[in-house]
Amino acid sequence: MKIAVFAAAVVGVLAGPGVAEPGGRVTGTVTVTEPDGKTGDAVDVIVYVVGFTEPPTAEVTTVSQKGRKFVPDLVAITVNERVAFPNFDPFLHNVFSQSGARKFDLGSYPRGESKDKQFPQAGVVDVYCNIHPEMAATILVLPNRRHVRTDARGHFDIQGVPPGDWTVFAYARRATKPTSAKVTVKPNAETVVALELARGAEVVHLNKYGEKYHEQTTVYPNGH
Repeated sequence: MKIAVFAAAVVGVLAGPGVAEPGGRVTGTVTVTEPDGKTGDAVDVIVYVVGFTEPPTAEVTTVSQKGRKFVPDLVAITVNERVAFPNFDPFLHNVFSQSGARKFDLGSYPRGESKDKQFPQAGVVDVYCNIHPEMAATILVLPNRRHVRTDARGHFDIQGVPPGDWTVFAYARRATKPTSAKVTVKPNAETVVALELARGAEVVHLNKYGEKYHEQTTVYPNGH
């Protein structure tokens, strides 16, 4: 299962020294291959370093509900940070997750309302809407703040990494398996990494009751 496969990759080693400046940099590129074998856009890939812990920030990450989509559909946060799920659509959404790292159900709520959730445990949290099966997002709950999103060409630059021997991972939604590399980070030095990631098809999921989605529903107004 995807959640089980990626859980270890996200959690890593949850013990180690605190961040001490000056740190180093981990930079490089991620190459993404689509199911058809062609090179894909790497703009939605997140790269992160594991092997040490850091305290969270007070920042609240936002995953909006717009046009029957979660926007963005992949975010990375640090353990104990919060994620808000505002509804911008003119109909109800129901946000839930059955992931082992954080099971929750925010219930159904209309446009203009927002609910949030804290994530106290590292892991991969897949989020869905109980009304719209096409809506899917993933939250990476990471042990430290050393995570970034690549640009469209797959370039990344993680700064302030404490000196030491760590593991750097690249993650994308629909990834068929994790990709990683061991790195040795030195003070005020740059470590360059090249990673390759393969995407698969979207995984079919069940609703929050563990059942297949109904073709028609009247849970929300206007037949949406």
